[in-house]
Amino acid sequence: MKSSEIWYHLYPLGFLGAEDRNPAPGALEGPISHRLADLVGWLDHLVELGVTGLLLGPIFESESHGYDIVDPFRVDRRLGSEADLRQLIDECHQRSLRVGLDVVFHHVGRGHPFFVDVLAHGRESARSDWFHINFDRPGDDGFRYANFEGHGQLVKLKHGNEQVLDWAVDVARYWLERGVDALRLDAAYAIPAGFLATFESRLHALRPDLLLIGEVIHGDYVAIAKASRLSSVTQYELWKAIWSSLNERNFYELAHALQRHIDFCRHFVPWNFVGNHDTTRIVSKLSDRRHLPHALAILFTLPGIPAVYAGDEQAAEGRKYDREGGDAEIRRPLAYRPGDLAGDSLLIWQLHRGLIAIRRARPWLADGALKVRQLANRSIAFEVRSQENLLVTVLNTDDQPVSCTIPAGLVPVAGHAVARPEATELPAHGWAIWSST
Repeated sequence: MKSSEIWYHLYPLGFLGAEDRNPAPGALEGPISHRLADLVGWLDHLVELGVTGLLLGPIFESESHGYDIVDPFRVDRRLGSEADLRQLIDECHQRSLRVGLDVVFHHVGRGHPFFVDVLAHGRESARSDWFHINFDRPGDDGFRYANFEGHGQLVKLKHGNEQVLDWAVDVARYWLERGVDALRLDAAYAIPAGFLATFESRLHALRPDLLLIGEVIHGDYVAIAKASRLSSVTQYELWKAIWSSLNERNFYELAHALQRHIDFCRHFVPWNFVGNHDTTRIVSKLSDRRHLPHALAILFTLPGIPAVYAGDEQAAEGRKYDREGGDAEIRRPLAYRPGDLAGDSLLIWQLHRGLIAIRRARPWLADGALKVRQLANRSIAFEVRSQENLLVTVLNTDDQPVSCTIPAGLVPVAGHAVARPEATELPAHGWAIWSST
């Protein structure tokens, strides 16, 4: 892991206003919309914000939302061409921004040529062993096949087939050779650990510094990370604890998650976030918007890798619904382009930039020792310490001020810090960060 990594996570199909359906998925000919080129205009905005990497959601040729891939060696025609992507990567690298791609190796779309061949030839297909198919059980296609969590459009791959592993490695190698620095493994929790471990070991020779991020929503994070040889794992437990503890004014929930976080840090690098392309926006999730700075203070001071979901830095709103198309609000284009921010959106952007600057100036936070110092239902203080440095974050969701003792030698660097001789009092719903440097 690079020191002081902060990633900007972006879902290109929605961010760039692409059509919901690919007009010609997998076709060799047909129209191409060069939308990826528009992202170059956002890169200076990212540099000014202070992030160090750009993680792109699914960009490969697919039928609809990007996770029903039909050709992982081609850029989705709704986004552009491989030349557009390579130009974007070059522009990022010129600005010292790393680039990550979202890859899908748990399943493919029904329109993938390999599954289309199975539909055409049944048992006789040379690709029938690539999928979990029961030709003896009737189904809409004349047989049954395993899919991803009940979604019939997403056909589960047979990971015990060595050809599937070779294909996944070839896909990853293809894009790594074109300058990609990190891979996010979609649905990593549902892929056999042995498959991912072998995948990682084969890529390690090509890119020893490869950042491999596993999407793990549930399960034993530590066991999955270790067995799968993942660099980082999505910290959904922390995500839930942040907004829930603030909404319920119950920091005991956050303290429990922080104790878990301490253990996680011993085994892998947590991927920390308060929003992504699958979750309700943090501004919409919080019942009291006064607590947004509290959520961000947690995100940017804890050990691990913090990630900002595109639009959160300008207070974008949107809810995720449990229905088809329920992601639309959280994946749509943003209201403001770089340079057009104003009012509350500008203030939130400035808050992000300030907290990211604090993080960048203190690279030791990435792997520092975390400890809860003080705890009550509506207030909490936690510290992150290295051998020579110390940072303390204090949060208050009470309607009354709260007092807390801050170690000598620390200075306030953000928030509502009102110094007193031996203690510090935060106002109602206040927050503050103190640091030794």
